[in-house]
Amino acid sequence: MPELIAPTTRLHAAWLEAHQEWGPGVHEDGFGLRLSDEVGSLAGFAAWVARLSGEPDRAKVVPVRTVYRWIVDGDRVLGGIALRHGFDEFVERSGHIGYGVRPSARCRGVATWALGRMLDEARVLGMSRVLAVCATGNIASARTIERHGGVLEGIRDTDLGPARRYWIEIGGSSA
Repeated sequence: MPELIAPTTRLHAAWLEAHQEWGPGVHEDGFGLRLSDEVGSLAGFAAWVARLSGEPDRAKVVPVRTVYRWIVDGDRVLGGIALRHGFDEFVERSGHIGYGVRPSARCRGVATWALGRMLDEARVLGMSRVLAVCATGNIASARTIERHGGVLEGIRDTDLGPARRYWIEIGGSSA
């Protein structure tokens, strides 16, 4: 049974295994990985995990706090999901929620389950709706968002190509 956990150095080897499955580059949505992050060594990995748990960027006028969670099953990292609360240019482009599931764990409902849990967290944080964005060609992600009531606002061009923009209403109390 999967669970969402805060990033931890305990899963360094398991995270590296998932990262290797994705292939080279920094493209695992939901992990907050930057080109400057050195995750191969334990020290670099620990610094990255510490950054993910850190405070919002105080240089921003309206700080956006991001909650990172890893989707795990036992000691296996299946993916990552991030919830950004606040609104800035990045959220406008990329949405409040970003997620990614490693290729071998796809088509099993993992993303749908994780998105539901993060919507519960957004509700607890007082958010009434969230923006979710996915590439127009990512039909699986679009279906995941739609399963949670995502309403298509439209399609916009981004740096990475055209993207679908969905709003998910999450008012009320968590169940």
